Amino acid sequence: MSYILLTWFGSGLLPKAPGTWGSLAALPFAWAILFWGNPGVLSISTILIFVLGCLLCIQHVKASSDKDPKYVVIDEVAGQWMPLVLAGVDWRLWLVSFVTFRFFDILKPWPISWIDQRLHGTPSRDGIAIMLDDILAGAFACACVWGVKEFLF
Repeated sequence: MSYILLTWFGSGLLPKAPGTWGSLAALPFAWAILFWGNPGVLSISTILIFVLGCLLCIQHVKASSDKDPKYVVIDEVAGQWMPLVLAGVDWRLWLVSFVTFRFFDILKPWPISWIDQRLHGTPSRDGIAIMLDDILAGAFACACVWGVKEFLF
């Protein structure tokens, strides 16, 4: 079960750009949570996925000794859901959320790059670092979604 969640139902195993596949696979789940719940429920779900992701990543790194396996995409799920909390069900803001999250996750501007490079070192730190750099990318994407929502829509 942990492998299913780490790869987000296998999306991290797809060829080329597993992070993008993981982010795409996160979208229907977020839509369902927003449809049957509300942004508050998605916020709580994001926190739960972050905590669960940290625990699973720590366990996986200890077992595999791979510091940041590319097929692990539960971090993309948590990071991608963050700006979707602000986007609500507006498809235009979903597009902004997806594009900006992927932009920050791929380019890793400071301080995302600092966490990605310096937080590693032990399995516990590696597991948290896997999750934390995507949370920061999600926070940057939140700022972009907020700006677009506030000033353009």
